[in-house]
Amino acid sequence: MTARRWAWGLPTRAFSTTAKATVPLAHLADLPTSLPSTGYAVTPPVQPWPRRLTARTLARLLLRLPTPHLAVLAFRHALFHAPPPRLPPSLPVFAAILSALRAANLPAFSDRPFLPLLRSLPPLPSLRLFLSLPSFNSRPSVRSFNALLHSLVAARRLRLAAALFRAAPTKLCITPNLVSCNILLKGLVGIGELDAALKVLDEMPGLGVVPDVVTYTTVLTAYCGKGDIEGAQKLFDDIIASGRRPDVTMYTVLIDGYCQCGKLQDAARIMDEMEADRVQPNEVTYSVVIEACCKEGKSIEARDLMGEMLGAGYVPDTALGAKVVDVLCQDGKAEEAYRLWRWMVKKNVPPDNMVTSTLIYWLCKNGMVGEARKLFDELERGFKPSLLTYNSLIAGLCENEELQEAGRVWDDMVERGYEPNAMTYEALIKGFCKTGKPNEGAAVFQEMVTRGCSPSRLLFQVLVDSLSEPGHEHTVGKILETAALCGGDFMDGDTWDIFVRKVVNTSDTLNKHLDLVFMSSWGAKKCNEGIQ
Repeated sequence: MTARRWAWGLPTRAFSTTAKATVPLAHLADLPTSLPSTGYAVTPPVQPWPRRLTARTLARLLLRLPTPHLAVLAFRHALFHAPPPRLPPSLPVFAAILSALRAANLPAFSDRPFLPLLRSLPPLPSLRLFLSLPSFNSRPSVRSFNALLHSLVAARRLRLAAALFRAAPTKLCITPNLVSCNILLKGLVGIGELDAALKVLDEMPGLGVVPDVVTYTTVLTAYCGKGDIEGAQKLFDDIIASGRRPDVTMYTVLIDGYCQCGKLQDAARIMDEMEADRVQPNEVTYSVVIEACCKEGKSIEARDLMGEMLGAGYVPDTALGAKVVDVLCQDGKAEEAYRLWRWMVKKNVPPDNMVTSTLIYWLCKNGMVGEARKLFDELERGFKPSLLTYNSLIAGLCENEELQEAGRVWDDMVERGYEPNAMTYEALIKGFCKTGKPNEGAAVFQEMVTRGCSPSRLLFQVLVDSLSEPGHEHTVGKILETAALCGGDFMDGDTWDIFVRKVVNTSDTLNKHLDLVFMSSWGAKKCNEGIQ
């Protein structure tokens, strides 16, 4: 096994520990779902069924049904199968179903029919139903207790859940099992209660419960979420010392913890140990480390890991591909980013406007205009380019003085129904100014302002620098008139200062233009004051 030697030479850098965890944790505790699939229609068990289902109409329906069995079926249908909007459990409905069942004088039966109700009801009604099971001649079991715990944990009533968990053996004559412990642990970890979670872990042997991989992974997640990577590593070592074999999720949680702390060296070490233990990294493992490399600016390492991920048959999502492409481009490796992205597309990574825009921008910036245009054409054949993608290509072409080609792309963009925005106009204006055609740039500027797009101060500076030579006084004056008469907020003090310092002289032409501008601005101001 070849070790990831790239990690051992990395300097440790500061890294935020508050970043959102990328490891999915929803599967850590095997909690039963409360709602079945809704992709099909279910015939109501009672006819006629209320056209408009409310708590009152359902309660009336339940109370007039001839048998408790029909009442339970109607209640389940209202909760799980009725057309949306679904009716949430409420006190009138709850009272009606209890009344129907109590009146039946049923023989002893299992608590299994109550499990969906216990899970779906709010915490207090669920607790009342659980405590009322003996009145239905049904004995509570650890299954119904776990359903109650699920309801409490889902509502974040963790204090009540923990109290019931500890009182269950003596007060309820129920011994919590592994599922009970994992439900409570997941809830405590979800609110960042590491100490309380560790207390539950310590209590498990006294209940005769042996922690499993889900248990340990949940507690590892709590350590890493708190930034206590030393505690996470100690727990991980204890797990291995006890003879248990960590799975890929447990390894991934620990690797993610090191990445969140900016310790890529240790993350690479754990990844090597993982493969040596014949546990293969999965898509999440690769994504965690690749994203950490991108945040640390390690473009080569991110590229190599992306290659490993693709070679293992995993398809990264578009967002991760965009990060790798961006970090390569920022590191001056636009050509490598281009090759990597082409390989990713061949591996069925869907094309994305954001990635393509980034690549086009950097390819043009590095003088690879032909590759940028080729990439754009490939995207256009199978995907609709966004306005951002068009802007990136137009800006790149203008930067490389390819104004005719930029004009053709502009026409294609307009034909597709896109309206040029401030970024589009600024790219073309800067291109004209760079190629020594400030008058054409000024004409585009006038169109830009009249269409309501606000130019930046940098664009004013570029225009002023291009028009500061003698012979352009009339053009400068027209720009000032257009900007002021349109009444845009962009003509602030700093913008006026740029013009006044650069181009205002003793020229009678410019003075006349400035007089007109000031009069127009004063008149617009008085008009606005009158309206107010």
